[in-house]
Amino acid sequence: MTDREIGVGIVGFGLGGRVFHAPFVNAVTGLRLAAILQRKGDEAAKAFPAARIVRSLDEMLADKTIELVVVTTPNATHFELAKQALAAGKHVVVDKPFAATSEQALKLSRLAKDKGLLAAPFHNRRWDGDFLTVKKLIAEQAVGRLVTFESHFDRFRPLPRAGLWQEAENPANGMLFDLGPHLVDQALALFGLPDSITASVRSDRDGTAIEDAFDITLSYPGANGKGLLAHCRTSYLACHNAPRFLLHGTKGSFIKHGLDPQEPALVGGAQVPKLGSPGVWLQEDESAWGALTVAPNPAAPEKLIKSQVKTELGDYRGFYANVRDAILGAAPPALTAQDGLRVVRMLELARQSSAEGRTLKVRL
Repeated sequence: MTDREIGVGIVGFGLGGRVFHAPFVNAVTGLRLAAILQRKGDEAAKAFPAARIVRSLDEMLADKTIELVVVTTPNATHFELAKQALAAGKHVVVDKPFAATSEQALKLSRLAKDKGLLAAPFHNRRWDGDFLTVKKLIAEQAVGRLVTFESHFDRFRPLPRAGLWQEAENPANGMLFDLGPHLVDQALALFGLPDSITASVRSDRDGTAIEDAFDITLSYPGANGKGLLAHCRTSYLACHNAPRFLLHGTKGSFIKHGLDPQEPALVGGAQVPKLGSPGVWLQEDESAWGALTVAPNPAAPEKLIKSQVKTELGDYRGFYANVRDAILGAAPPALTAQDGLRVVRMLELARQSSAEGRTLKVRL
């Protein structure tokens, strides 16, 4: 790895730019937060006084010191902004969804390849502590042969929020394209592409203009007909949230409640330390750890052993450290445009499955 710094420009300073991107770019050695595009207001200048505040994308793209552009704007704008950045010779990170359609995602993928640039979807939930814990348990076959995998991301917002783009009627908005990319990407990262998909995509709340709930089942056939079902679920009407993860296997089960603590900590004002500095960034409290219950002897299923499983350390700095290394040629990218493309295509298939009321074969 060279000692040069990579200049980074962030497009947008809403929740995504303020919480998920700027703090982590700023915390990774080798990346320099050079500019933030905030069209009005001074929140970005106050939060990151060393960064230059620009008011247009053209102004950012004209800066030759900026090599990486992060797009964190309303969903429907991702494609055009990322396309302009790639055309200007910049690497891009695109917040989820990578694009509003698979056609757009394919165009970004081809443009990045033609330009020799990185185009990475911001699927940061691969660096969640609970996901890393589940990944480890599956690798260890802690519950035996896994037969069902459930991943929930629930909220309770019974009334649509007036004036927010997230609640505006648009195929790129709604929970399917907001939280769906995270849940589906995690499943694909664990198990690869499924054989088939069955989904129910709904608008459950009164007066809503968006898809605010979904149940997606990914089917993975196994030997002798003993396969795996992976369920990805979200609801805006979950006053009592379902487990974040629930695994059932031939030896037992694992259950984990609650969300990774990084987002609430940052919303609450926590500062992200420089990557490599002493100490732990954010260890989940023991009270939130998951529970593993197994039967060591299948012939005596009533004799169960229950134990807490310490949550692995989640760290979104890892995403940007990998982006840095990929740009410098020091490591392969953990996420590529192809990852963004296949997730968007899976979401389109989920929508089609729901609309047609049938199971669809997955052919990407």
